[in-house]
Amino acid sequence: MILEVDNVELNFSGKRILNGIYLKAETGKVTSILGSNGCGKSCLLQIIFGSLKPKYKLIRLNNEPFLKALYRSRKISFLPQHHFVPDQTKIGMAFKLYQVDWDAFIHRFPQFEIFNNTRFNRLSGGERRVIEIYLILKKAGQIVLLDEPFNGVAPLYIETIQNLINYEKKHKIIILTDHRYTEVIDVSDSIYLITNGCSKLINDLSELKDYKYLTQDFSN
Repeated sequence: MILEVDNVELNFSGKRILNGIYLKAETGKVTSILGSNGCGKSCLLQIIFGSLKPKYKLIRLNNEPFLKALYRSRKISFLPQHHFVPDQTKIGMAFKLYQVDWDAFIHRFPQFEIFNNTRFNRLSGGERRVIEIYLILKKAGQIVLLDEPFNGVAPLYIETIQNLINYEKKHKIIILTDHRYTEVIDVSDSIYLITNGCSKLINDLSELKDYKYLTQDFSN
């Protein structure tokens, strides 16, 4: 599947946030969005999901316009920056509700086996984030949006999550954004940079330095 988002325009209080954004993502690739704080990365994910209505957008799936909100199609899953599972929900119950295999989860994250009967509000923020990432990645659907998945996650789990993303991309479109650019670059097949409200496809990592997003050159 190929997902294209085109001609996105978004204004807040008369200020132009996004202007003529274009992004292409496809099954088998991780597409990442980088940019400075406040540039509109999270807004773009919400626009793709359908929970934020911009001034204009065009979404195409396999070259065909898709006119309703993607979240209504059940094709898409979205990890927001905030915790989305209710505090009092038991972890084992969440896996049942999302129809995700608990045994497969603890095979990847054996440290979490003790938490099956634990409520979400008893976990640390990082532990909770790991579980929510897993639920969204494994939930049925063809498109996954991850808004700052690595934020607050202990280094111990980062590589496992990156491996999981690389596994799931084989049969899903994955679009993510995070300010932890090292982890993003490591897992990305395509990178777009949002600068001055426009999207730039990064063909060489040295361009991130040219656009003054990074001071370090990752091209080598």
